[in-house]
Amino acid sequence: MSPFAASPKKPGKSAKKTLAAKPGKRKVLSSKLSFKGRVFDVYTDTVIEPNGHKTVRDVIRHNGSVVILAVDESQSADDPIVILERQYRHAAGQYLIELPAGTRDPGEAPLVAAKREMIEETGYRAKRWTMLARYYASPGFLAEWMQIYLARGLSGGEAKPELDEQIEILHMPLSKAMQLVRDGKIHDGKNLIALSLYDAARHDGRL
Repeated sequence: MSPFAASPKKPGKSAKKTLAAKPGKRKVLSSKLSFKGRVFDVYTDTVIEPNGHKTVRDVIRHNGSVVILAVDESQSADDPIVILERQYRHAAGQYLIELPAGTRDPGEAPLVAAKREMIEETGYRAKRWTMLARYYASPGFLAEWMQIYLARGLSGGEAKPELDEQIEILHMPLSKAMQLVRDGKIHDGKNLIALSLYDAARHDGRL
């Protein structure tokens, strides 16, 4: 079990009934490639849902992404420095503060992708890696797994961003980053998840 996962609780009687119930199976009647893009493809699927309802779903297929929460504890173990990025996001129409992240190459292992992305975007390398969380970004239409890794024991180097990446590296104390979260000034979902889980794990003594 990940050190960031909460301790499992024993289910009560009602919970046992819910867990024992077997959901129906979905059935894909047809799947058509509707759009092929550089980063993702869109399929239009006709499916029978687990409840027996027939419907049409547009699904974005993606190789999956990795997110890196890189922390420098060398100056202060009580308030480590978090490596963040500030860059313009066309879809959002604004500059966002984010964690280093990127898309996995086809067949690429998640941890290998995380190490590659951190070097490319920030130049940093890490001695210790721990998976923080694995989650669906938006499962209503997006079949993308995002995996967040905690990177510690950092050493600097030269960043090699892609031509379309204009990245400003930020070195921010964890306390300040969490204040931005509380003030509603962090709008990127992977930041909210990673920083909140990491901060909670530190307070609970799981790190």
